[in-house]
Amino acid sequence: MLVADFSCLILSSLLLGIMTHGIAAFNMLSNDNLAVYWGQNSYGAIHPDKTAHWQKTLSYYCMDNVVDTFPIAFLVDSYAEGNLPSIDLANICNSGNANYFPGTELLNCSFLASDIEMCQSAGKAVTISLGGGTGNIQFQSDSQATAYAQTIWNLFLGGKSKIRPFGSAILDGIDMDIEGGSQTGYVSFLTALRKHMDRGKKKYYITAAPQCPFPDEYIGDTLDSVGFDAVYVQFYNNYCDLKHYNNRNDWNFAAWDDWANNVSPNPDIKVYIGAPASSTAGSGYVNSKKITSIIQQTQSNYSSFGGVMLWDISDAYANHRYDIAVKQALTSDEDLLNKRIRDQHLSGNAQYHPRRGLTVIRA
Repeated sequence: MLVADFSCLILSSLLLGIMTHGIAAFNMLSNDNLAVYWGQNSYGAIHPDKTAHWQKTLSYYCMDNVVDTFPIAFLVDSYAEGNLPSIDLANICNSGNANYFPGTELLNCSFLASDIEMCQSAGKAVTISLGGGTGNIQFQSDSQATAYAQTIWNLFLGGKSKIRPFGSAILDGIDMDIEGGSQTGYVSFLTALRKHMDRGKKKYYITAAPQCPFPDEYIGDTLDSVGFDAVYVQFYNNYCDLKHYNNRNDWNFAAWDDWANNVSPNPDIKVYIGAPASSTAGSGYVNSKKITSIIQQTQSNYSSFGGVMLWDISDAYANHRYDIAVKQALTSDEDLLNKRIRDQHLSGNAQYHPRRGLTVIRA
């Protein structure tokens, strides 16, 4: 009876910790992070008549501690009208509810600045994702790519420009979701951008979302040459998807782990399991019970494991908060939970987050 009661206490504490606001700042080196794409209203694209579950504004998803990183999807074209990029945020910011900056095809979504800043104040990282399934992120030369780093820095990160799509908000980095085209200039672009980031006033991140077949056709060479902070490997829409987890000839997280430990220029790079958040979000979807098992085994067996990426947030919420099930799986180590409960009990003004440490809660 006592054992059963204590197990209930552990579960209750975990749920409370996940749903409570503002526990810890984002830590890329953790192995229990959850990144979920926001911006494309994936659920709404498949279910146009079920508007109740359509994507909400970003701050709606920052009311709890479930998601750690939000890549904003997408910056779809590197050079549109006015030689500036274009962005597509589906139902949230589009030509019907926002204006273009004059002489460009770049939407003024500055009303999202407060949403982004609210999420950041809650300890979440918010980045801009370049590419997507129909993205056109292309350079003609290394010199053009190097110059483009200044453009991205000024528009979205720590630089300055009269044109800033998200107004005063300073994003936490970029994500490269490249699914076609040439890698010409990518190394130069990211190397120049990293130099800007290293001189910045805060920590910035560079991530990528390669397909699971190794090496990735569209960004694999770049991954070998640039120190990314994390890769959100898309274990869906391919033969190596999550449904093939028990087939060692298909499921290849081990190959990505080996690359992270022996090839990546960043020895601390983290490899995420990328997964569809519902059966309509991508092929290879597995239910919460199955992904819990996959997460826990992978987390235990591979040193490069950094967490899970989901596509996308609208699907996760519509699918009975699939994101919560994933976060529970990531943070379910019983010994660490026992320590967390003990620490919470001993200190009324602090909470312990598994693998992140003790943090003070400010009133």
